[in-house]
Amino acid sequence: MTSAIECACSVEGKGPALIFIHGIGARRAVWTDVISRLKGDFTCISYDLRGHGESPMPNGLFGLDDLVEDLEALRSRLNVESAHFAGHSLGGMIGPAYALRFPDRVKSLGLLSTAAFRTDDDSSKVKDVVETMRKIGVAQSLDTLVARWFTDEFAAANPDIIERRKRQVLDTDESVFLNVFDIYAETEMSPWLHQVHAPSLVMTGELDGGCSPRLNIQIAHALPNSELVILDTLKHAIMLEAPDRVADAMLSFLKQR
Repeated sequence: MTSAIECACSVEGKGPALIFIHGIGARRAVWTDVISRLKGDFTCISYDLRGHGESPMPNGLFGLDDLVEDLEALRSRLNVESAHFAGHSLGGMIGPAYALRFPDRVKSLGLLSTAAFRTDDDSSKVKDVVETMRKIGVAQSLDTLVARWFTDEFAAANPDIIERRKRQVLDTDESVFLNVFDIYAETEMSPWLHQVHAPSLVMTGELDGGCSPRLNIQIAHALPNSELVILDTLKHAIMLEAPDRVADAMLSFLKQR
């Protein structure tokens, strides 16, 4: 385990703390449109993972435990006693891993577009994606990734959002991008999810190939206190393609806590 990194963050809004955790090669800015809908009710905290955006580069390889340590360091630095947490994709693995380690700090969890209970075939497919990127380069794989993240209709209608998301990936050091993709590919939460007792919102897109409803139904069943939302017609980048639907589901869930 490496030392915790002081990650760059943004804080806006008022009310109970709600910490947002982005995914692979993204930035805290991916949450902007969701936060604009929630900051009237919550103090919204978003941050860049180590090696992403404005956060410092890591010193060598790191794992899921290191990302949990970074999150704990952020909570401590901001003097937040406890918070709601919402993570997307890899962030949806960091949040539960944090809750397992620091249960008293967690009021609730949002697991958005994440994966567990992968079959051998599921695991092989996601690891093949990483291996292909290692062989041909991340930039050469970007169009394939974008097609997994966004529906064709949205991509055609919103080229600026697509270009911005591509730029985030290209501006991420390739070694960091592959490191976090490895963590996402190799993490399997199924052995310990049943130990996470925080109220949990499990949400994914109906058409998300890697974080499918099939996997998310199993995630929701494993968590002792969970609510499942499947967003029809969407793929992986739900908070960019449909921030209003994501925010509405989160607000409905959080108002009950």
